[in-house]
Amino acid sequence: MRVGFIGLGVQGKHLAINEARAGFDLMAYDVRPEPLAELRGAGAKTAVSAHQVGEFAEVVQVCVLDDAQVEDVVAGQQGVLAASAAGALIVVHSTIRPATIEKLAAQAARQGVDLIDVPVSGSERGAREKTMSFMVGGDDAAFAKVEPLLQASGQKIVRTGPVGSGIRAKIAHQLVVCVNMLSAYEGVIMAEKSGLDPNVLMKVVGDGAAQSRMADSIFRHAIAASSNRVFHKDLRLCLEYAKELGIPAPGAALALEYLDRIVPPPEAKP
Repeated sequence: MRVGFIGLGVQGKHLAINEARAGFDLMAYDVRPEPLAELRGAGAKTAVSAHQVGEFAEVVQVCVLDDAQVEDVVAGQQGVLAASAAGALIVVHSTIRPATIEKLAAQAARQGVDLIDVPVSGSERGAREKTMSFMVGGDDAAFAKVEPLLQASGQKIVRTGPVGSGIRAKIAHQLVVCVNMLSAYEGVIMAEKSGLDPNVLMKVVGDGAAQSRMADSIFRHAIAASSNRVFHKDLRLCLEYAKELGIPAPGAALALEYLDRIVPPPEAKP
């Protein structure tokens, strides 16, 4: 199977490397030369455009930042759809609006191409260590085609339902992650300011009802400014989607407000 991978960021690069090292015939593309060199070192082919990837691959995975980038890569003039043959499959790993997934899936279907949403969870560490989780929104045939690729980076693969359901699950997941992360961070700050030994707090939280993966993560490292762009984007998606559904999301709103205070959003750089 000829595979394409577009978007070699902190997670995408390792997902693509895992697939190349697993023996898949893979062609990768990114706007930056550094990760492309790493992919060549792992045995992958590299492309000069998303269009070239579309010409080559039977399955194209897209792991870029936001809606605008996904739409450009998939449906732009030099995008994947402009080059894909009927029967191809496009797999979107990016966390974007459900409406964008549904729009692109309909556009792809008119060309005889399947498009499914397979958002990911696990961060750079999970991608590197092959412990990623995947949420798959798509039919049986698409799942059968993509499953071997996902297994190169992790065995936690959840079928969420039809196209669009994977991203809805991811948005709900991110709401839980971000609210949990910010509460854990707030607890750590309180303990530090009160003079409590961080190792004591780690033991208390780890052995108590407050234990969680996010709390454990906060003890390992502070919230990085480099990842803050993603947290801001995902929380805003949570709030936007909650508004579409007509439901309140005060936890997400508070988490975003608090995150803005801890590490200002990218556009607020001095």
